[in-house]
Amino acid sequence: MEHDFSKWVLEKRDERGSAGGDYGLKRYMCRVYNYMSGGLVLTGMLAFFGATSGIYASIAGTPLFWLVLLAPLGLVMFLSFRLENMSLVAAQISFWLYAALVGLSLSGVFLIYTGESIARVFVVSAATYGATSIYGYTTRADLSRFGSFLFMGLIGIVTAGLVNLFLGSTALQLVISMIGVVVFTCLTAYDSQRIKDIYSTGEDDVIAGKKAIMGALALYLDFLNIFLLLLRLLGSRRRN
Repeated sequence: MEHDFSKWVLEKRDERGSAGGDYGLKRYMCRVYNYMSGGLVLTGMLAFFGATSGIYASIAGTPLFWLVLLAPLGLVMFLSFRLENMSLVAAQISFWLYAALVGLSLSGVFLIYTGESIARVFVVSAATYGATSIYGYTTRADLSRFGSFLFMGLIGIVTAGLVNLFLGSTALQLVISMIGVVVFTCLTAYDSQRIKDIYSTGEDDVIAGKKAIMGALALYLDFLNIFLLLLRLLGSRRRN
């Protein structure tokens, strides 16, 4: 009888621990997606503002444009290498500043493509992203084995894109965009599972917050690249 009671107590404790872990994971993932969504909203607002206010046109062709264009890259590197030594507030500020600068640098999108096609591509991108992110979060398959392959694909896309800056080939750009959509769609599922797997039950809130920011940054970049690549494939350009 005493043995049965002890077994019951242990089972209930395990159930509470599992429930607490599930709650903590869901709270953590909500934090990740809230950061990511907020970053995208801020980017979209700044991009639209930069285009309609004339700020983008005024800095285009000036050294300030290159500062706005390259500053996000510097912030990403700063976050990657200094995150452990940063406070949570500093990490948050860096993330929001990054999203804002990316928005300003992408203001030209609203000057090149029609508003209708931007909205249409955004919906397609959101549906694609949402489906693959849910798959990555819920699947029991181990997606980590595809990490090296996806990284190689990413390096290939970046290299081909740099080469095409000198070639200016429309056909090559089309191929890069098509392959890029596939790679970043797969990366969305991969990153969603990876972000879920690095969560640890009961860890310090500051550490969890920093992990959430880096996870949000990865998913933010996945979505942004899917959107921009699809826009090149499906977007309708404005007539001059």
